[in-house]
Amino acid sequence: MIKGACCLREQERKGQLPEDVVLTSIEHLHVDYPQNAVPLRYCNNMIIQRVIREPDHTCRKVHVFIHERPQKINRICTSSKKVMCPNDSDIFCFQSETKFRMTVCQLIDGTKYPACRYQISPIEGFVFVTCDDLGPVNLQGYVE
Repeated sequence: MIKGACCLREQERKGQLPEDVVLTSIEHLHVDYPQNAVPLRYCNNMIIQRVIREPDHTCRKVHVFIHERPQKINRICTSSKKVMCPNDSDIFCFQSETKFRMTVCQLIDGTKYPACRYQISPIEGFVFVTCDDLGPVNLQGYVE
């Protein structure tokens, strides 16, 4: 675990983070519940609103928003479905036991944030997360 990550996550949950801290929790990056009612350009708007980009300020190629209650996502960490993560064979993930509603945002134009344009794909699928003592830490992938 990154030094201080637990404390930042706890402060984030209490709404006490300093303004210059970039939020990296799974809830900030991937949870949109109830789903934002942006009529057009959902992905483009959400990615700018939440400042989602790569560390070098380039556009993220693919980003996923999960449209489920945070409590339901937290329960994934108690799932009996513990498997090797799809993206990294050295790490164990927990797989959701039910399918979640999600939106996949696929980069179609742009390289440097915030000049990124995305295609929207609503899907339902199982999600894979890594967990710590406080709950889900990272979304590792999904399968339809």
